[in-house]
Amino acid sequence: QNEGGVGGPELSAAPDCLNFRTNTPQLLAHFPYFSADFWTVLRSVGLGLRLLKYKRIKPFYSILDCFLDAVKSHPDKIFLHFEGRAYTYGEVDRQSNKVSRALQAEARLKEGDAVALFMANEPSFVWIWLGLAKLGCPAALLNFNIRSKSLLHCFSCSECFTVFAELQGAVEEVLPTLREQGISVYLLSESCSVPGINALLDKISQASDQPMSRDLRANVHIRSTAIYIYTSGTTGLPKAAVVTHERVWASSFLQAACGVTTEDIFYINLPLYHSAGFLIGLVGGIERGITIILRRKFSASQFWDDCRKHDVTVMQYIGETMRYLCNMPKKENEKNHKVRIAIGNGVRPDVWAEFLHRFGDIKVKELYAATEGNIGFINYTSKIGAVGRVNFVHKFFFPFTVIKFDIEKEEPVRNSAGLCIKAAVGETGLLVGKVTQRSPFVGYAGNQQQTEKKRLRDVLKKGDLYFNSGDLLRIDSDNFVYFQDRVGDTFRWKGENVATSEVADILTMAYCVLEANVYGVKVEGHEGRIGMAAVTLKEGQDFDCADAYKQVATYLPTYARPRFIRIQPSLEMTGTFKMKKVKLVEEGFNPAQIKDPLYFLDPEKKTYVPMTEEIYRAIASMEIKL
Repeated sequence: QNEGGVGGPELSAAPDCLNFRTNTPQLLAHFPYFSADFWTVLRSVGLGLRLLKYKRIKPFYSILDCFLDAVKSHPDKIFLHFEGRAYTYGEVDRQSNKVSRALQAEARLKEGDAVALFMANEPSFVWIWLGLAKLGCPAALLNFNIRSKSLLHCFSCSECFTVFAELQGAVEEVLPTLREQGISVYLLSESCSVPGINALLDKISQASDQPMSRDLRANVHIRSTAIYIYTSGTTGLPKAAVVTHERVWASSFLQAACGVTTEDIFYINLPLYHSAGFLIGLVGGIERGITIILRRKFSASQFWDDCRKHDVTVMQYIGETMRYLCNMPKKENEKNHKVRIAIGNGVRPDVWAEFLHRFGDIKVKELYAATEGNIGFINYTSKIGAVGRVNFVHKFFFPFTVIKFDIEKEEPVRNSAGLCIKAAVGETGLLVGKVTQRSPFVGYAGNQQQTEKKRLRDVLKKGDLYFNSGDLLRIDSDNFVYFQDRVGDTFRWKGENVATSEVADILTMAYCVLEANVYGVKVEGHEGRIGMAAVTLKEGQDFDCADAYKQVATYLPTYARPRFIRIQPSLEMTGTFKMKKVKLVEEGFNPAQIKDPLYFLDPEKKTYVPMTEEIYRAIASMEIKL
């Protein structure tokens, strides 16, 4: 293969099978992904040209205009199904017009004013966002699970002066501060007796549903802010990623890139405040002109019943949701459904294989991307374990490289000239995306410090600029991309790098373990961080010390084995099913301070034993060697 991941071998080195007289089976034997590569490149070129067209067209053609064109072409087609009610494209359009007029009259909104949406998944979320777009107002999509300090932080960093909420209690908690800051709060209800909170539902119902003038958003262009999406907060307070109209368009093409057609029915059960649910699911559905089945939240027990009831053909997953489906009791009719494509990210290889075995021939399109990033991958071949595949068209639109990274210092390795060093084929390194006109990095609203942290300069030559993904990946000799770990999640012990995801995969092989969250903790007098895991147990199971030890001892090197296990009733997750680690790392392994059951890996007894204060003191005094 050509160095650097550019697709396709050198022709001079090509085997005889390239002779056009050779039959197709021989060609496919030498190039098993030729067909997938060919059609993906063709599709990517077409989508790339569309994006270039949208950048140049005047007046600017946004995803809202795409929705309005869909309304014109099929007003009576079902756009949203939600809790037994169907809404057509025409109905949603008219309802969004009413929202626009009510907000224009009551909140005096004008083009460019940011408005926070603090709402759960429901149809009103969709038409309020569309109503704001018709006024040229970017929406800040707030995680409806956050409260107090985090909630106030989200308002301030996106500079919202208007909040549209349905969660009255959460808003009341911070209302005095909001009023001090001059932030207006509108509630989706007929009335509200709380001073400072304005009921808007009656105003919306009384407003005209006639189309809004395009002049209201005349100054919106491809680089204007369309929405703010907040990072999930696994490492601290959420950051507001600025999502431009250009990024909205690029994200909307992911469904098309995965083979979704206008006839498909798409199932969204992920939160709309997150990029997967909103950009890939909702906005991608608008770009395709399809029907969307919207659910308030993910339910493993009702997932397949929903799919069968609504003839769902495309599903989404993220984080651990696919594993939750595999953990459900087996049923006879598991393959009785019409789902043909699953789009998402974060599925473990073993769960991926089990999912296909249980639920049939579904094309799993595993993605890699970051909301604020300028680089992403799609595994369009459905090869288990890979998060993407590189081809030359991809590198043209989204130039990137993988560089050597020092885990201990948590910084790129540089040569004597001060430049970064490319990782070898198959070597794990830091993914960085070149910042160009085609692939910009806008950063975070109201947080220049965090934006600058994500910028990496002098990477391959002096003066260049790259986006630091913070993710460790590797690209093999066949151009497949594999996610290894987050930079902060990989820790170093005994001079070796330990990937938390790999250790978690092994721990869950123990029969009693349901899920595992692996992290590194500091030990006084030792360099680096030693492995620890918080685990939950399967229903009715106790922690099997011997079996857990057997799994880690059989499959993991000594330095990677978790020396401490913490049993928890449930693992703390973000709203997008990512495990939180910061608090666990801070709490460490002191049994005097942790109420959860703790276990210590005793190498002499070749098992895990209950962690006692005596063992803790022996570790602190270095009587026990780690």
